[in-house]
Amino acid sequence: MTADSPHRLPRTVTPSHYALRLEPDLSAATFVGSAVIDVEILDDTDLIVVNAAELEIDGVELENDDGTRASAVVELDAETERATFVFPELLAAGHAIVHVSFRGVLNDKLRGFYRSTFTDESGAERVLATTQFESTSARRSFPCWDEPDLKATFDVTLVADADLLAVSCMGETGRRILDDGRAETTFATTPLLSTYLLAWVVGPLEVTAPVDVDGIPLRVVHPPGKAHLTGFALDAGAFALRWLTEYFDIVYPGDKIDLLAIPDFAFGAMENFGCVTFRERLLLVDPDVATQPEQERAVDVIAHELAHMWFGDLVTMRWWNGVWLKEAFATFMETSTTDAYRPEWLKWVTFGHDRAAAFDVDALTTTRAIEFEVGSPAEAEGMYDILTYEKGASVVRMLEQYLGAGRFRTGIRHYLTKHSYGNTENTDLWDALEETTGEPVRRIMDNWIFQGGHPVISLSRPDASTVSLSQRRFLYRGTDETRWPVPVTMTVGRGAARETVRVLLEDDTTVDVGDADWVVGNRQGDGFYRVAYDDTAYTALLGALADLHPLERYGLVDDGWASVVAGDREATWFCDLVGSFAAEDDVSVWQRLTGGLGAIHHVAPDEALPGFSRRVRELVGPALERIGRSGAADDSARRHELRASLIRTLGTVGADGTLVEWAVGAVDDPDVHPSLAAAATTIAADHGDLATFERFVQRWRSAPTPQEENRFLFSLGLFGDPAAFDRALTMATDGTVRTQDAPYLLGRMLGHRELGEVAWRHVVAHWDTITTAFPDNSIPRMLEGIRSLSAPDLAAEVDAFVESHPVSSGALTVAQHREKLAINVELRRRETPRLIAAFG
Repeated sequence: MTADSPHRLPRTVTPSHYALRLEPDLSAATFVGSAVIDVEILDDTDLIVVNAAELEIDGVELENDDGTRASAVVELDAETERATFVFPELLAAGHAIVHVSFRGVLNDKLRGFYRSTFTDESGAERVLATTQFESTSARRSFPCWDEPDLKATFDVTLVADADLLAVSCMGETGRRILDDGRAETTFATTPLLSTYLLAWVVGPLEVTAPVDVDGIPLRVVHPPGKAHLTGFALDAGAFALRWLTEYFDIVYPGDKIDLLAIPDFAFGAMENFGCVTFRERLLLVDPDVATQPEQERAVDVIAHELAHMWFGDLVTMRWWNGVWLKEAFATFMETSTTDAYRPEWLKWVTFGHDRAAAFDVDALTTTRAIEFEVGSPAEAEGMYDILTYEKGASVVRMLEQYLGAGRFRTGIRHYLTKHSYGNTENTDLWDALEETTGEPVRRIMDNWIFQGGHPVISLSRPDASTVSLSQRRFLYRGTDETRWPVPVTMTVGRGAARETVRVLLEDDTTVDVGDADWVVGNRQGDGFYRVAYDDTAYTALLGALADLHPLERYGLVDDGWASVVAGDREATWFCDLVGSFAAEDDVSVWQRLTGGLGAIHHVAPDEALPGFSRRVRELVGPALERIGRSGAADDSARRHELRASLIRTLGTVGADGTLVEWAVGAVDDPDVHPSLAAAATTIAADHGDLATFERFVQRWRSAPTPQEENRFLFSLGLFGDPAAFDRALTMATDGTVRTQDAPYLLGRMLGHRELGEVAWRHVVAHWDTITTAFPDNSIPRMLEGIRSLSAPDLAAEVDAFVESHPVSSGALTVAQHREKLAINVELRRRETPRLIAAFG
């Protein structure tokens, strides 16, 4: 991108320090502010160009070191989100101070400096003001150089009603009551930060006592009445902060960390330095009633954001094309941290789900390279997708396992130490790893980062001692000649012994594996590639399932289902594959098995449904009977989840009447295990009537924890009763459901087997309301639901509408949804006669 891009600021003047003063008026939903900015004028100029959007700038003065001042005329350009300060005379090169006064609105779009509300214990509505600056919304709160490489230090002062809590990135250094009765709170100076990492919150909130984490105070900030839900986050946060400090071997560079539960939040969480904001359900947890996945998700997100304190905040990408690096690495670190926090959760096994979702997008012709050139802010928003997070993390994991965990960590420490408080490109990381390992990291990784897609490795066994390997790009449709240097890691089984064999596969090759009984082509799912086995190799693996790692079994199932979607195998073959896993006892593997069965159920014609549901009961029922319908006192968390997953599938896809009857009562039974309660909620909604729907609405409104609130809210989109479904659609678009949640509820409803078309008609009818009221980044996520609307005539209509109604961000993500919809239309067309023949 050229320096004169309308989306890049000129570098004639750069900032080094901001002193910010913000005065929000929560009742009027407005704020006034001032900024005193130390700048360096690099070339004589009469212009200073900054970023500003949705602000009124009342005055600008430049103060020279000799005390003289010059006022500027302000020119605002809404399209480029710039403010140009025009001075009457040339400004001489050197140090100067810019004084700016401005005003703005606390918006309801969940970006910049915005307004959030909640209902307190007395039923009164309370208001707070909070920030969300990533990627380019700091400019909506104060005029600034809103680009990641223009780091500066910040002093923040907040002025608000005296009964409100004020929090920012650093510890509080002073608080005094002004003559008008408001409180002025000042905070310590930050280290060098990019503008998108700055944050502050003002509102009627409470804060826990700090937990001392080796000298760093850690607190949770929360709405009143929810203090009893903070202990889990404090424990997980303290563990993560210690573990990450040890991993990186760099002391956390701030003076405190606050974790803040925000009622209205467009993202899951945000890594503001020392002032990390979260959706409530990802921070406020009662472990006695939350399911294991709900707890795991909270730990994941806490660890992810704390990992950013180093990887993203301390060392930051130079420009938005590097978003993938900070997010992929934080996703990798969240998994590593959670795995260390609760080893019994087998986090790297559950990460198989995330990797599978990334495979699904990356098998499209509309996939993208992990890193691509980013010009505009809208393009930067498009980076926050599954390819950045899950594929990026998978590729990082593949590199770690290829280099070895110890050597990899040494390289990471070298990288962070060398570039602390600076900005980097991805090549800086590869170079650091090359320096410490001697491996050709850049040559390997450039191929994975700068070209989209992934390979499928063909593995054949011409004889007992030999494995032949070749590669091609895996696509759901079409072919191309893309190749990768693939760090292939295989598991070779000989009796009870297992051996690891590593090959950097660039050209077709043959590997001597000795007298092997079986060979897994992707050891423990370490590599971001699929494997296609010949019949000999596949049969040997199916006979040795008990000897394989859960992720290796998971890979067999996931690769098998992908071959069905690609048209290489039939849906009935997948049903037979499920039968081969009759003795399976891992919840992640079963979730992939039942996920495939659920996908078949979605495209199956009505006349095949009774027979298919019966087949599902035959495949899944014995597994449930083997572990029992009610848990034992010594069951692990994953065993509870396995039971719940099997019950959920049998009660929905399997249409098991006894489980439907059980679910209706279990929803309100306080003695039912949380995992079973969650499964019962799904089943009861799937089969529920309007009266059940209204009961669920009340459970949603009165939920004692954010997890239960979330559980009942999203169950509203599962009802098959048309009147109930229509009520949920109305609630999603009339303001009843928060705008942070409504797009995701609508997306789920678009995927409803029987009523998805009804949801689509509603979305079309309310398109203007949806695109005006909902956060911009949520619209592409909502539209993911169109992938399920695979009836051919409806799909054509959906595709035409989406094409003629482009979204403001995430255009590539929407194109991927459209392509997957076309693939699902073809899947339905292929499988309909086969499913009728098998189950009709």
